[in-house]
Amino acid sequence: MLTEGLARLRGRLRRLVGRPRPPTDTTAGTPVFTADFASTSQWVAGRTWAYPGGGPTNLGDNKLDHLVADPGYSRSGVFRATRRPDGKWDAGLLTTEGSDEGFMVRAGDTLEARVRLPEEMGAWPAIWTWLDGDQEIDAFEYHPDNPDLLELSNRVRGGQSYYRDPAIAPGGWLDLKVEFGVRSVVWWVNGTRVYADRRGVGRRWQAYLIVNLSVCAGRYHPRPDPSVSEMSFEVARLLIHRP
Repeated sequence: MLTEGLARLRGRLRRLVGRPRPPTDTTAGTPVFTADFASTSQWVAGRTWAYPGGGPTNLGDNKLDHLVADPGYSRSGVFRATRRPDGKWDAGLLTTEGSDEGFMVRAGDTLEARVRLPEEMGAWPAIWTWLDGDQEIDAFEYHPDNPDLLELSNRVRGGQSYYRDPAIAPGGWLDLKVEFGVRSVVWWVNGTRVYADRRGVGRRWQAYLIVNLSVCAGRYHPRPDPSVSEMSFEVARLLIHRP
């Protein structure tokens, strides 16, 4: 009887060990914002006070963008830019600033996003925050001339990292996570913690979300090739958790 009982116990243990573990949610908190880019109550298209006068251009920041509200440039989650006859580029931008819901990210929140990087030289995609001329945290910026590099920046209290990885590539998909900590902003890429700035945002920080595709004017990164007339990047998922 004892031998049979031990055999049954061993069999149960083998079955339990062999079972796949359920996925673990590593993000603490409750989802308080799930992006619906088609929603006109969540997002305003084609203007932002992060650009002089609310836009449509920001040449002083070395950008060729000419922001447009056309839903075909942003509302599907595919952010597009197309060349104009005057040398600028019609480009898609969405922000929660000025929207009916007016959602703001707060200290302690965590952002999650899944993005497809652009392939065309001169493309400049970003997910970032903004309020009253400041409060900028860049969840990411990317330039295809540095094909394996993401720029991660805390412009509130000063902190920046250039993160390189073979998984970062033109046309590639990335899972991003950013924790807007009071004492440290922390970035993850594809589930790996890659940078903690140890500066944080402060206890009272809050800011609006911006998602957009800019176009480089050539001062810091190459302009688009003359043969290129269109570019895009995609945000398949964007949500905010709150403790």
